[in-house]
Amino acid sequence: MVAMTVPRSDELPPLTPGPITRAELDAMPDDGRRHELLDGMLLVTPAPTGMHQVAVIRLARLLGDSCPPGLEAIVAPFDVALAKDTVLQPDVLVAPWEDVIKRELSGPPLLAVEVLSPSTRRYDLLLKRSRYEAAGTPSYWVVDPDEPSVIAWELRDGAYADAGRASGDDALELTRPYPVRVVPAALVAPR
Repeated sequence: MVAMTVPRSDELPPLTPGPITRAELDAMPDDGRRHELLDGMLLVTPAPTGMHQVAVIRLARLLGDSCPPGLEAIVAPFDVALAKDTVLQPDVLVAPWEDVIKRELSGPPLLAVEVLSPSTRRYDLLLKRSRYEAAGTPSYWVVDPDEPSVIAWELRDGAYADAGRASGDDALELTRPYPVRVVPAALVAPR
């Protein structure tokens, strides 16, 4: 077992006044929390719950099994640099293979998925959705493991339009970024 030490505040790199920079984000210690940059604002979220991770893994497996050649579904942590002041880590993303084998994705993925938790719900539904939309991410989904439900949006004429919604045992049939069928309850149901 490896003991993790948490750095004291005087050991952390100093932050500049105003918006956080990408260099400051990269200098953040690995403390088991997710560090993201949203319009220069540092977002730090705690480690996810087990139910959150079950939904992430099952969705990644579903998307990975449905992926056509040349695309890959991967899970966080993986940086998606949408702008100089915005680096997000979607819970699940789909992008071309040649892009996911790099250190980060420099630009929008084909699909970004966030699994809601109490600490991220507002960011995921409002701010992150807006940033993915502005960056030109073709598809954005939000999964609520508590309900369970899935909401999917597709970029149409530069703005997100509702691509479908499902809850419980109802199936959601989507065609972007490729055909896939999602049953929200299956993402969180006991085996």
